[in-house]
Amino acid sequence: MKFFVDTADGDAIRELHALGLVDGVTSHPSLIQTSGRDILEVTREICSFVEGPVSAEVVALTADEMIAEGRKLAEIAPNIAVKVPLTWDGLKTCKVLSDEGKMVNVTLCFSANQALIAAKAGATFISPFIGRLDDINMDGMELISDIRTIYDNYGFDTQILAASIRTVNHVTQCALVGADVMTAPPNVIKSLASHPLTDKGLEQFMKDWAKTGQKIL
Repeated sequence: MKFFVDTADGDAIRELHALGLVDGVTSHPSLIQTSGRDILEVTREICSFVEGPVSAEVVALTADEMIAEGRKLAEIAPNIAVKVPLTWDGLKTCKVLSDEGKMVNVTLCFSANQALIAAKAGATFISPFIGRLDDINMDGMELISDIRTIYDNYGFDTQILAASIRTVNHVTQCALVGADVMTAPPNVIKSLASHPLTDKGLEQFMKDWAKTGQKIL
């Protein structure tokens, strides 16, 4: 499963990238806003050191405007994935841009039917929002599983990009049901390395080592 990091914080991306934990980046206007910087500037900087897909989101609501914005965003770098909402205009935009050879990430997916028509419109990625479904007492992971089955049934190339990941358990479950990609904030990705028994074992090891009175360096 590929790891995308969901942030516009260049330092956080670089830290994870150095460990080989960044296969791509997702961002949206809210994340850019917290950086206090220009969206094109931030996106260009990220693309300069991340080799994989970097999602850059349109902010228009009509197809013509989305297409224009998408084309401008795609000019930033060859690894830009234009991010569009799963609306009728978003699907029109997806079709046009994908036919032009651009990567398209169709976001705000909450049903298997939405994922199906996004794939038929040529989406490179479909982004189902797990956490937001969980918030309204629906099973976000069941949606990932349903999309996996549908895509496999018909050989769609669209990659399932599990979004709104909030816990390490979400990551495990996504890997088990076969999501192609998951995107999560840096703190969630870093939490994957944590386990209380690891901490306990290391603490005991250090106590035992101290009793030897030895040093390696």
